[in-house]
Amino acid sequence: MYSKMLIPLDGSKTAEKVLPYARHLAGKLKVPAELLAVIDIAELATHIAAEKARFLDTMIEDGVRNSESYLRKTAATLGGAGVNCTVEKGKAADSIIEHAAKDKNTLIAMATHGRSGLNRFMLGSVAGKVLRGTTNPLLLVRAAEGANADGAASVKTVIVPLDGSELAESVLPAAVDLAKGLEAEIVLFRAYNIPYGAYSSGDGFYDPVNLDALLASVKDEATEYLERKTEELKRKGMAKVSFVAKEGFSADEIIGFARETKDSMIAMCTHGRSGVKRFVLGSVTETVVRHSGEPVLVMRGVS
Repeated sequence: MYSKMLIPLDGSKTAEKVLPYARHLAGKLKVPAELLAVIDIAELATHIAAEKARFLDTMIEDGVRNSESYLRKTAATLGGAGVNCTVEKGKAADSIIEHAAKDKNTLIAMATHGRSGLNRFMLGSVAGKVLRGTTNPLLLVRAAEGANADGAASVKTVIVPLDGSELAESVLPAAVDLAKGLEAEIVLFRAYNIPYGAYSSGDGFYDPVNLDALLASVKDEATEYLERKTEELKRKGMAKVSFVAKEGFSADEIIGFARETKDSMIAMCTHGRSGVKRFVLGSVTETVVRHSGEPVLVMRGVS
């Protein structure tokens, strides 16, 4: 499934919030881990006065040495001997993306700030850039206040949001492999609602009778779809699989359901497009990543 788990760390408590999940996955899936620190030389240079520029090389050397020491200490909490430590020089997001890209089966596991308001998910943040730029599977863990990086984490349910498209379904093979490796249950999830524009009849007035019938039809379609997909997974050997259909907007319902489901992880895909559209702002996946309190496994879909 995964050949390696790459865990970027910068020495901050925020970045370390991914470690409980990294320990859990590494132990259950039996995959090696690599801790990665990146020394941003350009960033260092901006904080040095011109008259002290001659000390830049010394600062870089100190940064590398301190990062190596920090990674080794952190590796000991993950099992130590089976964990590699790497320090690179460059832009953090670029280095993470390029390092992982050497092997498409490398899982990147990292934390996001998960703040609200203007800072809820900074587009310039390292996690944001990796999310938009990587083609590797990416596990994002929200760095909630009060979370203990030394604590334990467990995943007993893998929630897979589906919308009826082949794109959304492309995450299923990875989700099944993950659930089997973690000995977890898969829950196929679909939110449904009445399509926009169906709320009024031809004369502009609400027609509650037709609306109720339409909502019932949409619910039946969603349920029948999930039943089919559940049976398909059972035929393929996935014993612990069920489904849930809920009325509401997709992102809100996914986040809410995951919050109600103890020890859960969400597995879903991005559109995987290039250029401006490669990660559509306002998409369901981006909204879930921004606001979910549970870890989110993001796979690049092929459209």
